[in-house]
Amino acid sequence: MFSTILFPIDQSIEARQASDVAVEMVKKYQAHLVILSVLEPEGDVAAIASLLEKAKENFGLAGIVAETKIAEGNPAFVICDVADEISADLIVMGSRGMSLAEEHPEGSVSQRVINLSPCPVLVVP
Repeated sequence: MFSTILFPIDQSIEARQASDVAVEMVKKYQAHLVILSVLEPEGDVAAIASLLEKAKENFGLAGIVAETKIAEGNPAFVICDVADEISADLIVMGSRGMSLAEEHPEGSVSQRVINLSPCPVLVVP
């Protein structure tokens, strides 16, 4: 059912909580996992690269080989664009991320991804 799963992450606790669900989904469907981090303007490339490496190691501990990607731009649009590029069957993500709340009164990244996504989105609270 799901052969490619996209897991967008940031440094939020919600992203860490969603990783447990991503592990379960990848194992259940024997899916290919792509971990994505979006570099926003003025973002720290080294911090993003470190975050992705740690995530890849953590998934490795669960027996999952993951691919990592860094992309630049507006998180919701980038997540949906990457999902389309890799032909993702599912996006698993946390309900809130680092670039939300007061800064984005139009809604959270997860809400915008749900509206724009080319595939189903599993939002983990």
